[in-house]
Amino acid sequence: MSEARNYFRDVETLDNGNVEAAYARWAPIYDLTFDVLLKPGRRAAAAAASGARGAILDVGVGTGLELPLFSRDTQVVGVDLSEPMLRRAAQRVRRERLGHVAGLVKMDATQMAFDDASFACVVAPYVLTVVPEPAAMLDELARVLRPGGEIVLVNHVSGKDDAVALFEAWLDRHMAPKLGWRPQFPWSIIGDWIDRNPQMKLVERRPLAPFGLFTLTRIQRVSVDRTGIDDSSRLDLALA
Repeated sequence: MSEARNYFRDVETLDNGNVEAAYARWAPIYDLTFDVLLKPGRRAAAAAASGARGAILDVGVGTGLELPLFSRDTQVVGVDLSEPMLRRAAQRVRRERLGHVAGLVKMDATQMAFDDASFACVVAPYVLTVVPEPAAMLDELARVLRPGGEIVLVNHVSGKDDAVALFEAWLDRHMAPKLGWRPQFPWSIIGDWIDRNPQMKLVERRPLAPFGLFTLTRIQRVSVDRTGIDDSSRLDLALA
């Protein structure tokens, strides 16, 4: 627990204003810059989610790079804080005729407008390092996830006491608000959150290409509601 606390104490503050401004700058070049590097993680996340029996929530959908990777038999809803990124995602949906995408909505991932237990699976690739309060986002992902469903994360997880970790720490202290994300991200942020939430169970944690820079994490919500029914709730929210 202390590692995560020290991390947030030491890094420069990242807030939604920083994130929105940064991704407005990134939007025109995001695909060119990050498509190839991040595609293995997006593919792994989409594959893990595509077997879900019910609607899938894609948090931090950005320009929609992973939307074509989901099975066309699924129903996917994407949310993001950045309007410029969402506009590009909407263009992708139209251009590639992605009929399985039910909607794209601007939302803060820590305060979403969906009802409790609305989704069979929640996917959040490369998002935890972007939000100011990762634990608050995980709380919100768990809230909208139905019992039996999974949260699927893809994230860079920092090592300890090596040259790369020292460089990440320097970037965090000096560059995080300008970049729009935190280069340094200890596993304890996720691990401590799982430990605090007995209804959440770690199902899988494995490194991904390239070079194990990113980690796929699958977390299942194992509790059921008071009726004991595992119901794949319908989406009642009007989706833009």
